[in-house]
Amino acid sequence: MPLLIETITIVLPVFLVIGLGQLLIRLQLFDSSFLQQTNRLVYVVFLPLLLFYKIGKADFASFFNAPLVIASSLVIGFGFFLTYSFAALRNYPPAVHGSFCQGSFRGNLAYIGLAICLNAYGDDGLTRAGILMGFLVPVLNFFAILALLLPHKKSSANEQVNWLAQIALNPLILASFLGIIWSFWQLPIPLIIDRALNITTGLTLPLALLAIGGSFSLARLKGDLLLASLSSGVKLMVLPAAATLLLWNFGVRGTDLGVGILMAGTPAATATYIMAHQMKGDAELAGSIVMLSTLCSAFSYTIILLLLKGTGI
Repeated sequence: MPLLIETITIVLPVFLVIGLGQLLIRLQLFDSSFLQQTNRLVYVVFLPLLLFYKIGKADFASFFNAPLVIASSLVIGFGFFLTYSFAALRNYPPAVHGSFCQGSFRGNLAYIGLAICLNAYGDDGLTRAGILMGFLVPVLNFFAILALLLPHKKSSANEQVNWLAQIALNPLILASFLGIIWSFWQLPIPLIIDRALNITTGLTLPLALLAIGGSFSLARLKGDLLLASLSSGVKLMVLPAAATLLLWNFGVRGTDLGVGILMAGTPAATATYIMAHQMKGDAELAGSIVMLSTLCSAFSYTIILLLLKGTGI
């Protein structure tokens, strides 16, 4: 019973804040315009500042774990090849093929992954997750573009260059790598800037979770729910299991092992819906995968954390 209570105290606060976001929009205390602006602020300003601050202040030699990064990248590649091959064997239409595949491996590392790692392992877990995320975001974007473009066989050179440029200029990637450089070279952060960042970055995860809750809509759960369930099952159960095997065989232990598994078990990212809409994917299916996997992740994370805490990780 104490283990179950400990696990619930890690998972429930995150989803209570998400639920608060849904309550606030139902009470009309903020609207879709506010949500859109909040999402943009979090993505472009607050989350990059959080990543830079937490990574930049960390001792890079102590927190960077190359086997963790490599194994976690392989998990993403495994998710892509597994679901892309399955969809090809089933002869899914190109739009469905891409959205099904992308939703099966592209997780919400930034909003839910970081929040769960912070609750589970404190600032130590958040820093390790932030460094890991800095390396995984380019990998996720690369495979997401492949998942959406390959089923159509034909894509213009301009379209490919445009998305590659967006990867290179992604604010999360830029902030993470700037933080890694700052940490690697042990550059100081002036005291006044440090205190300002400490105040500012405290807004990041609450705003992110409120935005997820406000954006949550059961109306998006439509279309092929069986396919959405299959994709969500891969994302929430198969990938964490694959991560456990790969990370263990790569010699990853302790907090890094827990962080790697928790990041692998994140629900589908909201960006899967946006990219599907813009890159000829099935946006309706993508939206269903995001909503269903986010809803079910409260239960999958409870199970994962029970297993992790039960084994002392």
